Amino acid sequence: MMQVRYSTAPTSAETATTADLRENFLVQDLFVAGEVNATYTHEDRMVIGGAVPGTGQLDLPAWTEVLGTESHLEARELGVINVGGAGHVIVDGEKFELQHLDGLFVGRGSDVAFAGAEAAFYFVSAGAHATYPAQQLTHTEVEPLALGSADSANERSLFRYAWGQDLQTSVLQFGVTVIANGSVWNTFPPHLHARRTEVYCYVDLAEDDRVFHFMGEPGSTRHLVVKNREAVISPPWSIHSGAGTGAYAFIWAMAGENNCYTDLSPVAVEDL
Repeated sequence: MMQVRYSTAPTSAETATTADLRENFLVQDLFVAGEVNATYTHEDRMVIGGAVPGTGQLDLPAWTEVLGTESHLEARELGVINVGGAGHVIVDGEKFELQHLDGLFVGRGSDVAFAGAEAAFYFVSAGAHATYPAQQLTHTEVEPLALGSADSANERSLFRYAWGQDLQTSVLQFGVTVIANGSVWNTFPPHLHARRTEVYCYVDLAEDDRVFHFMGEPGSTRHLVVKNREAVISPPWSIHSGAGTGAYAFIWAMAGENNCYTDLSPVAVEDL
């Protein structure tokens, strides 16, 4: 199943009810056993999805009625991260084994299938103007960038899988940030991406833990309460920052006008 979300103006978030905010920006129910589910957002035409193969194999759907193509990646590229147990992704007949938090980039034009009884695959696709080869991104082999500090409760490790360097993509960027034990904040102080949309998918939360995800324009922020394996669409006009009640990680993915990781605008705390 694929849902469709339309673009929104910043003023709509400022005056929205909690139910409105959740309907427009929160993506739920991606991970259902034996299914591939997704949401298409008109924000930079990104697709956010989840595949849980169980004992079978699941093909990446074309969703022709929404995407307008005969195959999902006819004009798109794909980023995949396994948020479950061991599994594999088959790209044009080649098998890529993915453990927990391992990633995979798949270029335009490929056929993709998912398998693994314990696996749960999160994926994001975006429009692509060129074709680049598939590449596995093993979590334990990616050198993390240490950010934040324990004193400010935002110590975290940033694992950059596709970020405009090393791995070539058209527009897609994605990776994982793991919050250190004892820290709660991610991406604080926040920033804006005027030329890109970003999507957060929160993972590895305990059943009773939540992340309070802050969004909106800097001077009129709102928040969403997010549980494990739920995602938030962050439009270019919105900050994206959050604090969790327990240990967690989040998968970030971006698409837009470029794939320059540092193309952002910091937001001063006093402007919040």
